[in-house]
Amino acid sequence: MGRDLVERARKGDHDAFAELAGAAISRLDATAWLMLRDQDRAMDAVQNTLLRAWRDLPTLRDPDRFDAWLHRLLANACIDLIRRDRRHRLDVVITDTSPMPVVTDSASAVADRDELERGFRHLDPEERAVIVLHHYLDLPLPEVAATLRIPLGTAKSHLYRGLKEMRAALDADARLESDVREGRPA
Repeated sequence: MGRDLVERARKGDHDAFAELAGAAISRLDATAWLMLRDQDRAMDAVQNTLLRAWRDLPTLRDPDRFDAWLHRLLANACIDLIRRDRRHRLDVVITDTSPMPVVTDSASAVADRDELERGFRHLDPEERAVIVLHHYLDLPLPEVAATLRIPLGTAKSHLYRGLKEMRAALDADARLESDVREGRPA
């Protein structure tokens, strides 16, 4: 992002902010969807992020860090939505997790997507944020830590625990499927 554009937006230039938001919207949408796995909630998180960014932009100390700051706001908005949903959880199964990219081997893609979805459900919001920023957005761990404003060691432990929990959940699902296929009671 251009420093000049950020500076103009900080001073209240709506057009400059619209240009900044327009340049970042697709990355924000993708990141929010990866963290929340629900298009409507992802759109809410992005909208909340952009509203907060406009409101808090004058307090941004380093205009060169605008993109990282925006991702931190988004990660926090997603974490807040996940926590709120866990407090108000209903036992409703959502079967449509669109939009997923179309893959040539659609049967295995659906199976992989469902398997990852089950693994993601077992993660704490902070672990999910670190995994998405690191593995899906390819941010190095020091940048993930800076984006989430957590110590590097905390980011590493969230990543380690999150991946360990996902593996355990996926292994448990695989054992359950194997038992069902072999006719053992689940």
